[in-house]
Amino acid sequence: MLKNHFKIAFRNLWKHKAFSFINIMGLTVGMSACFLIGLYVHFELSYDNFHSKSDRIYRLVTDIKTPSETLEVDVTTWAFAPGMKNDFPEVEAFTRINAANFNVRKGNIQFKEEKAFFADSSLFKVFDFQLLNGNPSTALKEQLSVVLTEKTARKYFGNTDPIGQILFLSADTLAATVTGVMKNIPENSQIKADMFISMSTFTRKLNKKLDENWGDFGATSYLLLKPGSIAKTLQKKLPAFLESHAGKMFKESHVVYILSLEPLRQVYLRSNRGGAEKGNAANIYIFSAVAIFILLIACINFINLSTARSAERAKEVGIRKTFGAGKILLARQFLVESVLISILAFILSLLLSSSLIPWFNNLAGKTISYGILENALFVPGLFISAIVIGLLAGIYPALILSSFEPVKVLKGRFTTGFKGILLRKSLVTIQFSISIILIIATLIVYTQMTFMRDRDLGFSKDQMLIINSEGAPNRAVFRQSLDGLAGIQSTAASSSIPGGAFNGAYSEIENKSGDFQVGHLGLYLVDFNYMPQYKLKMAAGRIFSKDFGTDTTDAMIVNEAAVKLLGYSSPEEAIGKKFKQWGHEGKIIGVMKDFHFVSLHETIKPLTMRIDPANSNLISVKIEGNNIRKTLDIVENQWKLLMPNRPFSYYFADEFFDRQYRSEERFEKLFFNFAILAIFISCLGLLGLASYSTIQRTKEIGVRKVLGASTGNIVGLLSKDFLSLVLLAFVIASPLAFYGMNKWLQNFAYKTNIQWWIFAAAAILSVIIAFGTISYLSIKAALMNPVKSLQAE
Repeated sequence: MLKNHFKIAFRNLWKHKAFSFINIMGLTVGMSACFLIGLYVHFELSYDNFHSKSDRIYRLVTDIKTPSETLEVDVTTWAFAPGMKNDFPEVEAFTRINAANFNVRKGNIQFKEEKAFFADSSLFKVFDFQLLNGNPSTALKEQLSVVLTEKTARKYFGNTDPIGQILFLSADTLAATVTGVMKNIPENSQIKADMFISMSTFTRKLNKKLDENWGDFGATSYLLLKPGSIAKTLQKKLPAFLESHAGKMFKESHVVYILSLEPLRQVYLRSNRGGAEKGNAANIYIFSAVAIFILLIACINFINLSTARSAERAKEVGIRKTFGAGKILLARQFLVESVLISILAFILSLLLSSSLIPWFNNLAGKTISYGILENALFVPGLFISAIVIGLLAGIYPALILSSFEPVKVLKGRFTTGFKGILLRKSLVTIQFSISIILIIATLIVYTQMTFMRDRDLGFSKDQMLIINSEGAPNRAVFRQSLDGLAGIQSTAASSSIPGGAFNGAYSEIENKSGDFQVGHLGLYLVDFNYMPQYKLKMAAGRIFSKDFGTDTTDAMIVNEAAVKLLGYSSPEEAIGKKFKQWGHEGKIIGVMKDFHFVSLHETIKPLTMRIDPANSNLISVKIEGNNIRKTLDIVENQWKLLMPNRPFSYYFADEFFDRQYRSEERFEKLFFNFAILAIFISCLGLLGLASYSTIQRTKEIGVRKVLGASTGNIVGLLSKDFLSLVLLAFVIASPLAFYGMNKWLQNFAYKTNIQWWIFAAAAILSVIIAFGTISYLSIKAALMNPVKSLQAE
């Protein structure tokens, strides 16, 4: 019997190729989109789960409370983690990492390694970074020990054994020994390193006694707790721990530290602090909802297309019932057809998804998957889903088609009831409500990204070439050699540029009450050219000038946010106030207008600037835009001439700053593409209902044409009902889209307003899409010869 069902199902599908194609294509696209989104969501949720002890690993973070503010940072001082290991039996092990970059040389092979990290010897005890060669217990124990990933080892040593070989770091000043080779770190790891250098190199050789420092922040610390230990219980003991070790120092500096433990698995998506890489939990929820919406639309589309053919198949049902076919048998036949369509769509979706994975990886900006078989449970899961979708989507058409009365059907009196019509219209309304939500959301995401790209940031970043001199002794000579060369307008040196990392400095500044207000403020170390070159504007006072000899020792410029923090009502009031910072004392000589030195996700924080060329390693070169390639060649030649042992690397300030919005840009692209898919499937559903309605009203159209109705009248008649459904969907979708996207915009400190035109554009666009979808069938029906339409009467 089942074989017979499949045979009839195949014949029926082949007989009605157009309907079958639309049905299968809708489900195929829906399943493929759901499969790809599922891969993306699974990947984002899997960050750091590959560590076997991930449920016991915690990141140690700090709240720094000063009299004026609280800073929530993702780092600790260097002594916190070792102190906790000594004091608390709950701590099985700890490891600290610190990002670095080095010029690395092996013979004539030389590269700039930007993914280098200092790490404690316990790194491989805490994390499951698999060593292929070397002892995980001792690989990072000795000073100047280096562990490389496979690809990094191959880059320097080819196919030869790197263990025991020497690599020269930091312009040949450090001779490091390769003590291990590890597997390439998975993509879903927050720690993405190409090489690890022993932490003792940093804390004992380069910065002696740093391990004993309770006030200098910079270490990203991880704790591995013993099985059965409760993180919340340990966290309650930390205030007493800090008081016993450094309470006196905290009181003298008027600072309070609060330590917290963040579960490793939650850091990527849940932490509101910084990190090497950050995800967005809201985006995960949005994409999960989009996947459900797309699959729901596909199922609705399937139901509508199946019922659209009910009039055509009514006589088939009548004849089969006349010959003794029961309702259950008929329902089973239609369910088999439904499941068959789902299985065919499943097979096609696997092929489509497989071909789209490289494109999807590129769109997501990371390697989500290497192939459909990489995630073993995904394919069986999708197959089971296909069967369930086939059964659920086929139940309603099966019940409707199998319940036709053969006498009425064979007499040509087949009509559907009000409930059936209401259900189909409701389904189309739901489809277009979802589509309109996605249209509105896409427009809001686009306007927010445009707002971020076009907003006045308060500084100039165009045509600004950035070179990191990394403390090279002759960096000042190199910089001076560029002045006056063809294509170069000016040069400047600094410790930071907008969008990059910057120092936080313990500062004491005279406030409105005349007291020294303590704060942990941002600090840019710059030279005299920096402010003019970046076109930073002043709100009061003056910029640094070589005409004032004291500017190099006891002058500071603050931004407007710092002025507000100090309690002054105007920038002018802060001029001449005293400060103490990192061993320097002096007076504020100017207040610069606020500029966005971090992304628009964050409000502008207090910032200070001081003259200190000796610690300004970043060289900013303002170049002309007419021949960038030639200018780059000139700069590179000067670099090779003065620093032949260092590789030349550079980036542009505008591209560097815009990297902060890459995740939003990827979200925008992904959202737009999946919104298009959802709209496409919705159009197929509308096409199904339009087809059904046209078939039902064929004779009515013929009568109207005989009585003189024009083609326009007929098209308007058939379109009116569908367009009213779209407008109803708009009314339902608009408040839902407004609420959801308003919540999404809360992730940005500076955001655009949701404009009325977005909803007007969505309404117009949805009407155009709907009319474009049904116009073909409407026009075709209107042009049909009425004699042919009425020939059955």
